Amino acid sequence: MNYLYALAFSFALVMVLVPLVRRLAVRTGFVDRPTRRKIHEEPIPLSGGVAIFAGVIVTSFLFMGHPALFRTLLIGGATLVAIGLIDDGYKSRSLEFPVWPRLLVYILVALVPVWQGISIQGVSSPSSSAMILFSPAVATIFTVVWVFALINMLNFIDGIDGLASGVCVISSLTLFAASLISSHADTALVAVVLAGSCLAFLAYNFHPARIFMGDAGATFLGYTLAVTAIDGTLKGATLLSLSVPLLALGVPILDTVIVFSRRLLEGKGLHRADNLHTHHSLMKWGLTQVQTVSFLYLIAAVFSLLSIVVLLVLR
Repeated sequence: MNYLYALAFSFALVMVLVPLVRRLAVRTGFVDRPTRRKIHEEPIPLSGGVAIFAGVIVTSFLFMGHPALFRTLLIGGATLVAIGLIDDGYKSRSLEFPVWPRLLVYILVALVPVWQGISIQGVSSPSSSAMILFSPAVATIFTVVWVFALINMLNFIDGIDGLASGVCVISSLTLFAASLISSHADTALVAVVLAGSCLAFLAYNFHPARIFMGDAGATFLGYTLAVTAIDGTLKGATLLSLSVPLLALGVPILDTVIVFSRRLLEGKGLHRADNLHTHHSLMKWGLTQVQTVSFLYLIAAVFSLLSIVVLLVLR
């Protein structure tokens, strides 16, 4: 019941906060203005990430206190929201924030879990109970790469109404189930709180969207999912159980692999924004925004079910 209460509280909190931050964004001109690369045709408030961050942090603190997992989300999340709001502020003035300061912050934030003792510590063979422990340096590298990648991957798929928030609901519920199966209570709580927050935001963000989460929200979601996956399933995984978080987060991972492959083949910079993402391709084929998002939800659900099956088989 504690998980159900946390889900309901985070949902209610974000439902209340979104209209407030939306009105403030409209009043101050903090909106995403249409460009040739954007799909929307009218300015949309960019402040949804603040509501999602508040929903996750406040609810997590109330229901589990301040263990290392909470401190990791608070410190890293607040940093990402801050740099994301700066980036979104540039967008609201039709300007581009330089990429390199953002990447530097993302790398520093990816070190926060390691600092708080949350890292990918080793891997064991499925045919042996022995654990191959990584050295501190190797554990740090694997953790930073994982967290840095997820921060960017969730940001990449936040291109059409309801996609990032809906996929995050599916992924976080999957990590919630995986954490329950693995008896990780704190991780399960964070996962269900994240699901409640994203589900409430989705009520305002599904097409036609009345608010966007912005870079502040998308990077925070990616960071929270990455840290939750480490704490719940990746700390000391078997070779086969590595597939659990990879499948649970299959849509953003697959989209990034496809986009980077196409950019390399076309000789484009990997960090350059374009219309090569999966959702852009589906819409070019004639699907509407709702059809595109629904199809990708289905793919995410299939990946998530596969990840749970793998975890149950490995038990």
